Amino acid sequence: MTEPKHSPTLPRRSATVPSGRHAALSGPEQPLDGHEAVAILERTRASVDPELRRAVDSLPAPMRRIALYHFGWQHADGTPAAGNAGKAIRPALVLTAAQALGGRRSSAVQAAAAVELVHNFTLLHDDVMDRDTTRRHRPTAWTVFGDADAILAGDALQALAQRLLAEDPHPASGAAAARLAACVIELCAGQHADTAMERRGPHEVTLEEVLVMAEAKTGALLGCACALGALYAGADETDVEALDAFGRQAGLAFQLIDDVIGIWGDPSRTGKPAGADLMARKKSLPVVAALASGTPAAAELARLYQGPYEKGELERTVLAVEQAGGRDWAQVQAADRMARAMQELSRAVPDPEAAGGLLALAEFVTRRST
Repeated sequence: MTEPKHSPTLPRRSATVPSGRHAALSGPEQPLDGHEAVAILERTRASVDPELRRAVDSLPAPMRRIALYHFGWQHADGTPAAGNAGKAIRPALVLTAAQALGGRRSSAVQAAAAVELVHNFTLLHDDVMDRDTTRRHRPTAWTVFGDADAILAGDALQALAQRLLAEDPHPASGAAAARLAACVIELCAGQHADTAMERRGPHEVTLEEVLVMAEAKTGALLGCACALGALYAGADETDVEALDAFGRQAGLAFQLIDDVIGIWGDPSRTGKPAGADLMARKKSLPVVAALASGTPAAAELARLYQGPYEKGELERTVLAVEQAGGRDWAQVQAADRMARAMQELSRAVPDPEAAGGLLALAEFVTRRST
């Protein structure tokens, strides 16, 4: 399939935060600088990676080897690697939220590492369940070590996350541990809903259902990351909940764009094969929106989705989703979710300068094209 003409990102009405009802937060059309988000992410990796390494190094040797491989720190044979451990978006949200509410970034490093461990636990398990063979431009852990070992390594990472919080002397660590545990349960419920949807017919899944599922699978952890940062800053419950809502809405925007990239993204940049979700007949957000459109293209997509993928069908399936409006719907929805996210953020952090880092991160993850 050829590269699409349009990059799968949000419609660019402008490179600024929307004005109007969010003007109190954003100020007079102040542009968001992508370099600021990159700097935040780099600073986060520098402070959180040592904590992650210490946690992973404490694992028993067999699980340590798998975790080190998954994070990109070792090759499959155990030799050192300078791989990609991910963008560190979730731990960056923890630290930046703490700072935005007047706390110290350094006080929340263990909480940030705990969130990143939970995120990677979900990645290890998702790759097994989805049978994804590539992540971060290398073979997934289950393809190298087997299903059972990858699942157990994921379990160990989740346990490490809770241990980091249990050992943290910060007064917010108990509330953070409870919140993170509740988030993991929600993540599992979202993954269960996602896999259950795969067994249902093309017209048996509603847009409302898939949005609820996406919030549980993706929005919940981004919301939890922001909420943990607020807890570590000593924020009151109202501000903690507002930041949780900010992260959830930004997470939905993130998932909408991620689903678009999963269909139209460039594999050389994403590290994943193009159209894998379509071939697996996944009911992603653009697909369900397309199926619900009532168009001739929706009928063609439903027909294709009735049976297993057959060689040569990918291009037709991609075209049907686009012609039925799935791509446009997802991009508009992502913009709307970002507007809601900024409204929630303005409740907790009305000062534009203090909110700048969180806005830069939200803009970064929803303007990406890789």
